[in-house]
Amino acid sequence: MQRAGHAVLAGGGVWLIDPPDGEEVEAAVAELGTPAGVLQLLDRHPRDCAAIAQRLGVPHLRVPLDGAALPFEVLPQWHLPFWKEDALWLPEHRVLVVAEALVGAPDFAAPGETVGVHPARRLLPPGALGRLEPETLLMGHGPPLHGAAARAAIDDALHGARRRLPLLLGAQAVRAVRGRFR
Repeated sequence: MQRAGHAVLAGGGVWLIDPPDGEEVEAAVAELGTPAGVLQLLDRHPRDCAAIAQRLGVPHLRVPLDGAALPFEVLPQWHLPFWKEDALWLPEHRVLVVAEALVGAPDFAAPGETVGVHPARRLLPPGALGRLEPETLLMGHGPPLHGAAARAAIDDALHGARRRLPLLLGAQAVRAVRGRFR
């Protein structure tokens, strides 16, 4: 599965969002500026957040996030016993960061989709994200999108979430069967 972590400059510091660990983490942060914190946007995305935060000497903040303490607008997605997710909005730069509400990884997108709504959310897609007009979309799974491509992909994902659910489930079934015979 394609994972992505992000480093975002905001409030005078570098915020690492759902980062996977690796040799390049400290070097990348040092190149960008002073680390401010590590954010975990999804309860199931602990990845290497705690270890990285400890090494950098910064707080590890977990969902649900306190927006008053952050240089972002926190957009609660789901706060259920089995799924806690927040998204982040940086209006001054028009950057939207999502963990899994929107995904760009082929495992979660229906055929033909650049971005899809997570399979578990397709019946109740995160429509509030459609009111934003991001210049940049950063996702926990999939490559970043910029400009008109980001906005078009979000609109397409939200408007086709329910309609393309059977297509997605069929594609996932085919991948599962192929995986058994490799």
